[in-house]
Amino acid sequence: MEGETSWVINCFEDSTRGIGEFDSFSELSDEGSKEVNAVSVDLILPDDLLERILACLPVASIFRAGCVCKRWHEIVSSRRFLWNISHVLPQKPWYFMFTSSDEPAGYAYDPILRKWYGIDLPHIKTTNWFIASSCGLVSLMDNDSRSELYVCNPITKRCRKLQESPGLKFPDYSALAISVNRISHDYTVSIVKSKQVPGNFFQWDLSIHVYDSETRMWVTSCTEVLTGWRGGGESVICGGVLYLLIYSAGGGTPESHHGLITYNLSSRSSHGLLIKSFIKVPCPLTCGRLMNLNEKLVMVGGIGKQDRPDIIKGIGIWVLNGKDWQEIARMPHKFFQGFGELDDVFASSGTDNLVYIQSYGAPALLIFDFNQKQWKWSQKCPVTKRFPLQLFSGFCFEPRLEMAP
Repeated sequence: MEGETSWVINCFEDSTRGIGEFDSFSELSDEGSKEVNAVSVDLILPDDLLERILACLPVASIFRAGCVCKRWHEIVSSRRFLWNISHVLPQKPWYFMFTSSDEPAGYAYDPILRKWYGIDLPHIKTTNWFIASSCGLVSLMDNDSRSELYVCNPITKRCRKLQESPGLKFPDYSALAISVNRISHDYTVSIVKSKQVPGNFFQWDLSIHVYDSETRMWVTSCTEVLTGWRGGGESVICGGVLYLLIYSAGGGTPESHHGLITYNLSSRSSHGLLIKSFIKVPCPLTCGRLMNLNEKLVMVGGIGKQDRPDIIKGIGIWVLNGKDWQEIARMPHKFFQGFGELDDVFASSGTDNLVYIQSYGAPALLIFDFNQKQWKWSQKCPVTKRFPLQLFSGFCFEPRLEMAP
């Protein structure tokens, strides 16, 4: 695709590349005009020290380093190097943007180097698949039969297909979440399924199904019937607790179109706890997006107008403390206007200390830095909108080489 920075993953896999020649250089000594030959730093650094230096590079630079020579390629491909990377501070999360409504093609944005890379996601067939990420791993589930489920590393392309989850075969709504243990690298995948009770618009069956990578088994943790509320497509796991955004099934006031329920995954209680954990949203929302930022639940929401709560007037960011929401930031009006005609719903995801916000109608990408409390646009994505109904969406993930499903 034109305008992109090429992704150099092929260099990481090319073990036949020969040793490159280093250009020698000369310098004048302080004691006279005698020319002395300098020795390449690469030749005097032991492997363990070179590994530690390379491990501090951005992920994209590590791939390029693997193309320099045979020695560097062997280093960045070694198990010891991956171990070193796991003990280095994590990279800033990338954002993958789907740039086609028909095919799952797109670009990944690196906020460190401020560049876009054209990469391919394994197994995904359409852009409407359910996607969740945690600590370098991404979970993918198809939106048709919802029987195809994978966990993969989008950088290394390592992938594992999970067995089909139990419960309803064709729910009306599904919500996917994944949580990775940063020490053991084991992971938990949860799927929340919602289906209307036949003949009753106000009652919805809701079930929670949890996969444990250590046992490689599914468990149906909870089943319940919600009255006046239904599940949707937004869920996230923070600190062992599953958070699910729920939606009014009718009969409520405009302030109660959204709500939040929680489920402690460690308790595995079978029923009766979900609606008791109900948490109100901070204000009337047009939509809400949940994310885990350093084991804190964060919600990005479209703020509805007072007299027309279904019409967006701004975007806010909140963090949940107990059962109370603390407002962290509101998008400045100049950035809100920068999206052009922003729909009442939009894409947003985040991890670590970055939150990404994107309009479905354009490839503009806005970043909020939680630590610095700063808003800024990403570099322009190398794609243009070709027709009025073209849609854009995306998700963020941590670029980690050492993670494998």
